[in-house]
Amino acid sequence: MKKYLRYSSPCGVLTIVAGERGLAGVYFPSHHPQPENFRCELDVADPILCRAVTQLDAYFAGQGFVFDLPIDCLQGTAFQREVWEALQSIPYGATMSYADLAKKIGRPAAVRAVGAANGRNPLSIIIPCHRVIASSGKLQGYAGGIDNKEYLLTLEQKHSQTRN
Repeated sequence: MKKYLRYSSPCGVLTIVAGERGLAGVYFPSHHPQPENFRCELDVADPILCRAVTQLDAYFAGQGFVFDLPIDCLQGTAFQREVWEALQSIPYGATMSYADLAKKIGRPAAVRAVGAANGRNPLSIIIPCHRVIASSGKLQGYAGGIDNKEYLLTLEQKHSQTRN
């Protein structure tokens, strides 16, 4: 059975979900789509959930730049999982366009499909879909809301400058 807890972040209360093998979801209050009826039990002592909270605390404090949590995320199509894997290669504090992400996975004509897969990412922040922007540099399309996307990018850019 999956377990969850609620985490108070600067972006609102996130719902963090763990499966048997690892982290299964991180959802914003405004996240669309919302996770389908979790069928989860509240567990604030689950080790995976506690590790996620510790790493998110470090991330929001500008002290954690890499998440090293086991993932239990089998949902999604093969294409979506391919996009989600590619997202993890975008460095902290950097951005990439949807078009460049499509090229990165070897499907340059699949820009819209990449955007759709990006929007279905169940592990917000952990799999950094917020780092993908329009080719024009404009922020668009974030399941947690554009304000949260802007907040996360600003946070990362601020702290990536202090790391160098």
